[in-house]
Amino acid sequence: MGRRFAPGDRVLLIDAKQRRYMVTLVDGGEFHSHAGFVAHDDLIGEEDGATVTSTRNARYTAVRPTLADFVLKMPRGAQVIYPKDLGPLLMLADVFPGARILESGVGSGALSMTLLRAGAEVTGYELRADFAARARRNVTSFLGEEITSRYTVEERDCYDGIDAADLDRVVLDLPEPWRVVPHAEKAVRPGGLLVAYTPSIVQASQLRRALDASGFEMAETLEVLNRTWHVDGASVRPDHRMVAHTGFLTHARLLRR
Repeated sequence: MGRRFAPGDRVLLIDAKQRRYMVTLVDGGEFHSHAGFVAHDDLIGEEDGATVTSTRNARYTAVRPTLADFVLKMPRGAQVIYPKDLGPLLMLADVFPGARILESGVGSGALSMTLLRAGAEVTGYELRADFAARARRNVTSFLGEEITSRYTVEERDCYDGIDAADLDRVVLDLPEPWRVVPHAEKAVRPGGLLVAYTPSIVQASQLRRALDASGFEMAETLEVLNRTWHVDGASVRPDHRMVAHTGFLTHARLLRR
């Protein structure tokens, strides 16, 4: 038997049109929408996958949100890296339990929680105090306060340098990641990896030029396209809409200093 919903749990409510609403359960609380309201007490004590009905007879399926669900629904100030890029980024960075990672900038914390959930030890550099605070809140909200033993965020500019040494990975989501390359050369251990997310191919191109002039080699740039399919009996075709361009992922390995 699975763990039943309890006060303090986060629940994703999915209606008949597949619209998703994330709520945190509290005793006596209510979820309100255009379709009436659902009492939190109707969910508390139920199992994952339970169905509840609103006061206007709208039906919702209640499930625990995945990391991807949380990333898309969590409070945010900065634009997040989307789940379709977070998964490949984990593989490109070859994140492993205990990996020492410098991340900059942390934004709303989507990348931080992805790295942490894979077992890494993450130090974040974030220039904006409001972004740093939001990232900490989001990360601890989803992963729990105990994650702070592996997660710190420093309010500082990565362009000015990296204090840490012998890092396994440097992961960047910055407007000018090429400015970090000289600092990463000194901070990453031989064989370590640098991975950067850039929305623009011009940014990726400038980063590649900086990598070519550095001790990082084996550089590669790619983008991930996500196309779902409509499958309904004999009706099988690609969906009319797809999540196409969001950003470019560039990765390289430090082989010399």
